[in-house]
Amino acid sequence: MSGHTRPRLPGYPFRSRWFTRDGLRRHYLDEGGGAPVLMLHGNPSWSYLWRRLIVALRGEHRCVAPDHLGMGLSDKPGADRYPFTLASRVDDLDALTGHLIAERAAPDRGWTLVVHDWGGPIGLAWAARHPGRVSRLVVLNTAAFPDPHGPRVRPALRPPLWLLRETRLGERLFLRHHAFARLATLPPFGVRRRLPADVRAAFLAPDDRAGHRLAVQRFVHDIPLRPGHPSWPLLLQAEETLAAFADRPVLIGWGLRDPVFDPLMLREWRHRLPRAQAHVFPRAGHYVLEDAHDELVPAITGFLRN
Repeated sequence: MSGHTRPRLPGYPFRSRWFTRDGLRRHYLDEGGGAPVLMLHGNPSWSYLWRRLIVALRGEHRCVAPDHLGMGLSDKPGADRYPFTLASRVDDLDALTGHLIAERAAPDRGWTLVVHDWGGPIGLAWAARHPGRVSRLVVLNTAAFPDPHGPRVRPALRPPLWLLRETRLGERLFLRHHAFARLATLPPFGVRRRLPADVRAAFLAPDDRAGHRLAVQRFVHDIPLRPGHPSWPLLLQAEETLAAFADRPVLIGWGLRDPVFDPLMLREWRHRLPRAQAHVFPRAGHYVLEDAHDELVPAITGFLRN
């Protein structure tokens, strides 16, 4: 895929929209009408993840799903053009939503925030800037607080994380072989049920060459494991924002077979948001919307309707 030519994307019958900031085009979807539902993907995903949920909701809600810069159909800048940090992601989201409110008649309040993976810290840090804007929260295999396992990387994750963050082999795996995203779309890593070949190809299509894969690598580099990391203060802001949702409607949809966002992470969410409606899927993995969409999409639809 080159430029903004769109690959074949089964189940993604949406009109592409674009928002330009600092000379870089960000791709987003804006489907339907009604109270806005903002859907934030993580790494190594893009707005294709939300296709079924958008189709289910756009008759009653305004569904907004951006592609983070460097991912999906957004521009793919080099490190000389963009910092690829949590702070820059929050700034991007703030600029896009500000544009939608100022120029495209989106309301200032009454938003539902749906987050997966990195969407959690990005979305909750954004919400911290606008108290009261988000009225409901949907949490899907993510975190918006320091790792409850503590500052040390869990033993099972130490070798792959060290390889990906600290070695030249890791760089080759990211950029040349696209190994991180390829494994994330295969069982037993990101999914537990094998994806149809055309769906897996659609997840991988936007990152069709090495120069388009930098964002995937930089997201892994930016994981704030302990105090002193540049993204740590924003992670703490996201954590502080969670307290505001203790009395607001929250739905948690969780795949228990996620190797990173494990049952202890789920327990932390339930501890912090004890009134949340929880839907737990013992046979689903990290991409819970792929493995458990037949149950999870109707659950989210009903949650927003009520």
